[in-house]
Amino acid sequence: MPAVRDRLAPEYFEPVRLPPEVAALSATPDTLGPGSPAKVGILDLAFARRGDRTELVERYQKAPLEIMRPLYVDPALPGMACTYVMATGGGVAQADRYRMDLRCGPGTQALFTTQAATKIYRMDHDYATQRVHLTAAEGSYVEYLPDPLIPFQGSRFHQGTVLTVDEAATVVYGETITAGRIARGERHAYTALTGDLEIRRPDGRLLAVDTLRLRPQGPGGVTGPGVFAGHDHVATLFVVGGGRPAAEIADALHAGLTPHQVRFGASVLPEECGAWVRVLSCDQPRLTVAVRAAWDAVRRLLIGHPAPDLRKS
Repeated sequence: MPAVRDRLAPEYFEPVRLPPEVAALSATPDTLGPGSPAKVGILDLAFARRGDRTELVERYQKAPLEIMRPLYVDPALPGMACTYVMATGGGVAQADRYRMDLRCGPGTQALFTTQAATKIYRMDHDYATQRVHLTAAEGSYVEYLPDPLIPFQGSRFHQGTVLTVDEAATVVYGETITAGRIARGERHAYTALTGDLEIRRPDGRLLAVDTLRLRPQGPGGVTGPGVFAGHDHVATLFVVGGGRPAAEIADALHAGLTPHQVRFGASVLPEECGAWVRVLSCDQPRLTVAVRAAWDAVRRLLIGHPAPDLRKS
């Protein structure tokens, strides 16, 4: 069990590194500031193998982040704990600081998702951040597949993610970003959207880094061929470990997506620690179906079972 930490200290919930694109927007809000009540959302969860199933053995939560109790909804893996993350405020507002620690012990099987899309509200002062720390111990199989992130007009948001994956563990990690509230004509109307993802071993060795820097009004915008390429939705799926050759995992991702009318590219990760794919589409339902197909393909390859139906209605 980790040492007790002061989860309300700024060094716990503030980002370790903040990109200059977001740091330049720092300001004193005319509403509640960082660290104020209801502005710091924290989840600290630990899971352990108990007999034939994975159980939640430690939990700390602070609104606006909270969870339902883990459910067991996968008929092919009845011992897998499925946890839905919820934000009681309905969305992320200026000066919000979120942090999630998801600790999965040896031999666990866990799936994390969100109850709904994450809405990033308009911000007139300052910015909002989220830290995600996911740890997968030896023999564990962990999936983190949230619903899309939707940045509203004028929003400013940074997410820092660290995946710490044992050499004998598997993590399937997904992210989906929408250009904004498309139905309202808000297409890339946010101010700044950034992210840093690190994949590490338990000893701290860095395996891979993926960075995101989106400033629609900046040089080059975000619609060029190296970013959205004129599309409204982009999804990324990382598969770390799995006990299969990285090229075989990349091929499974490619095969799963080929029948779908989306643009994508799949390749192996550095040091062949796994594979990843990035998918572009102008249609959200089509993207959702395609990403599920890729998830299903690697699931069948790695553990021999299909992707479950995650009902959220």
